[in-house]
Amino acid sequence: MWSNLPFDVLAKIFSFLSPDSLARARSTCRHWNACVDTYPIATSFILLSLHHRAWFLALPTRNRGQHCYVHNPVIDNWHLLSLDFLPDPVRPVASIGALILVRPTNCTALQLALCNPFTRQFRYLPMSNISRTNPAVGVVTLDSVQHGPNPNFRVYVAGGMSEAPRGGAMYELKLEMYDSMDDTWHVVGFVPTEFAVRLTVWTPNESVYSNGVLYWMTSARAYSVMGYEIDDHRWRGFGVPMADKLEFAALLCRNGGLTLVGGASEGEACIWELKEGDRWGLIEKVPMEMGRKLLGGKRSWGSIKCVGSEEAIYLYKELGSGMVVWREMEEKARWAWLWIEGCHSIGGNQVPNLPIKGVFLNPNLFPFTF
Repeated sequence: MWSNLPFDVLAKIFSFLSPDSLARARSTCRHWNACVDTYPIATSFILLSLHHRAWFLALPTRNRGQHCYVHNPVIDNWHLLSLDFLPDPVRPVASIGALILVRPTNCTALQLALCNPFTRQFRYLPMSNISRTNPAVGVVTLDSVQHGPNPNFRVYVAGGMSEAPRGGAMYELKLEMYDSMDDTWHVVGFVPTEFAVRLTVWTPNESVYSNGVLYWMTSARAYSVMGYEIDDHRWRGFGVPMADKLEFAALLCRNGGLTLVGGASEGEACIWELKEGDRWGLIEKVPMEMGRKLLGGKRSWGSIKCVGSEEAIYLYKELGSGMVVWREMEEKARWAWLWIEGCHSIGGNQVPNLPIKGVFLNPNLFPFTF
């Protein structure tokens, strides 16, 4: 019976499978494999993004071989993915649906690339108009097919150091934007000198886009936030709660709004949302028992990292340390706290407890065509 089902019916069934299950299904017989190839849209980003949660992808922060680890939240299982197709070691900048925006670690000047670790594809973006080191990078996804193999997006680059006209280096004040629609970099504005300095010296390469504004968090205590209003070309800065007491702080986007996660010395980790007038409102606290388990008996939050999506917030440390998760439940009206065990072994082989950098990814098995 299964071998005689029409392709459109099979494609609808396949749309409910997670990417790893879909990969196994397509290897069952020629009929199923042909169905997946014939109906790639139905079995990929449109329906898969509706039925499945984003996966947590962990990249070792030290060059321990070309590989990464991914956690499938559907079956609560870890997988090892080889990254030997990458020409250079990389670190993640941001996820863009099924793709990861990465930066090679073996060059000083900014160079960005896209990769899909599931289809083993890699492509460098064109070099920006201005060669600069250590700038802040922001990503904006433009359309509703952001989970597909070819999302439309823009990359903003601000600050950094560039070559001065008479030699030496200077803070770069030009704001550049890469548009995936024309595969070209454009100079779209300027950055005030004060912001250019802070973006260069104190800001990591993470950004959050919410309601027309790109936000960056300074990495120095006391923490603060910088925002760029894209349509108005206006920069602004504002503070965060407990700014001089937080040992770690991260910006996320939840329910379309800007969210702050931070942990204070010998205290709790809290979650705030930005209200009107750049005011923060406390919405949740990490359960004390889970917090102590994540910290491993220590009282400092300094080693904790955080990554989030519209549907979940993960707090993590090393690969094997486990993760504290605040996640939207299936009924969509309630968020709950969960504990996810760290990655200790895969396929019976022990996995070292590595320092990692995590990103969320919506896995897609279909190649991008940029």
